Amino acid sequence: MGTHPSLPSKDLQTGRSLLDLVSDNQALMGSDISSKYNQKLPFLFKVLSIAKALSIQAHPNKKLAEQLHAKDSKNYPDDNHKPEMTIAITPFEGLCGFRPLMEIAHFLATIQPLRDLVGEDNASKLDSAAKDSASTQDSKAALRTAFTGLMKADREKVKSKSEELLSLAKAKNITPGPSVNTTAELCELVERCNSQFPADIGLFVLFFLNFVKLAPGQAMYLKADDIHAYISGDIIECMASSDNVIRAGFTPKFQDVDTLTEILTYDFDPPEQQLLKPVDYPYVTLNEKAYSSGSESLLYDPPIEEFSVVRTVLKSDGAKATFEGLAGPSIVICTSGNGKISVGPKSEEIKEGLVYFVGATAELVIESGGDEIVTFRAFCEIDNKAHEANGAH
Repeated sequence: MGTHPSLPSKDLQTGRSLLDLVSDNQALMGSDISSKYNQKLPFLFKVLSIAKALSIQAHPNKKLAEQLHAKDSKNYPDDNHKPEMTIAITPFEGLCGFRPLMEIAHFLATIQPLRDLVGEDNASKLDSAAKDSASTQDSKAALRTAFTGLMKADREKVKSKSEELLSLAKAKNITPGPSVNTTAELCELVERCNSQFPADIGLFVLFFLNFVKLAPGQAMYLKADDIHAYISGDIIECMASSDNVIRAGFTPKFQDVDTLTEILTYDFDPPEQQLLKPVDYPYVTLNEKAYSSGSESLLYDPPIEEFSVVRTVLKSDGAKATFEGLAGPSIVICTSGNGKISVGPKSEEIKEGLVYFVGATAELVIESGGDEIVTFRAFCEIDNKAHEANGAH
């Protein structure tokens, strides 16, 4: 959902693209957003339903995106960066960032086929960095060397070692590090991913990356150059308007191992550091039915200016949320339930799967027509200009 040329949104009645609509009426975007982002929506809003693991990947920062696009426009179709945020609709599983070094060292010490692919020398250097509490710079260098060794391992060797790994998984012979995952969880994950991508390098990447579970409503933010992969679940995803992906596993698409291993941040943190905690959205008024039923409107606000998302759950028939106008454009999607949506004087039915564009400055009202309705609203607003008059930060 957005104005990206590879799959622009279209008006349901006229068939016109959203890009055309906002180009013809720049007031829909708000003057600040329109001028800053060249009359295009600065974000892409997605729903992903992950039945099969999605590729091990990272998204380039702005400078690298410009270089990759200039060099290879077929595989890197635009010159924009792509920081992104994930919000779970259903229980979600994913890989997000590198595990703490002690965990990776534990797996290198206890999973022989993994150590064989990484290489003895590379594994030993990572062991030393983990045990000796090396400086951050030296630790990252050891992690980079070990991970690059794995990713560039001979593909025939990967195939034979994956058979050994699968045998360990079937025998429930993979031991988790301290307080991480469980044997059953890790073994099931290896077997499941192998059934989707047999003998793939991604089976070994599992032991380098944090395995993250999100409950509905939980979120994580991934800055540019952060490695990740999505395993299962339904999610809302919001990102800068770009289609640039550097892939290297769990995919039949173009893979660019050299670029991926070169550009990663090699930060190694517990996954909770990438969780994004929502806060109450201050620019909404809930009616009495919404308050009494425990309805909520929560803001997910990552540290970039291209997008934020509000998740609203109205928990009883007739519960209503009235949102103040914003200085920029927004897109609303309903992921469950039904009711009524009003933008200015116009009202329509809203139900699961329907998507609405809301122009700048327009008041938005959502009202539940049943037990519960869940909506997500992505928006961009520079410096919250619409609310500065209220003395809000």
